[in-house]
Amino acid sequence: MADLGMFAKGARITGSSRVDLRKELRARYDNGASIRSLANETGRSYGFVRNVLAESGVELRGRGGAHPSSGHGSA
Repeated sequence: MADLGMFAKGARITGSSRVDLRKELRARYDNGASIRSLANETGRSYGFVRNVLAESGVELRGRGGAHPSSGHGSA
């Protein structure tokens, strides 16, 4: 996977660089990474990472991360 810290802090990310970042963040998010962990890896804010993920069309998980359905609901 690509080095997510390759952009200077605060630098505007546009064009093909943003497309590449969007793909990489989405792949990591789809594999279970949290928005917070991706923000830490990139040195970007939670909001920035969330917006880039939203641009990618990914369905954002609810709070608390990925929780596989265990079939143990309250009945």
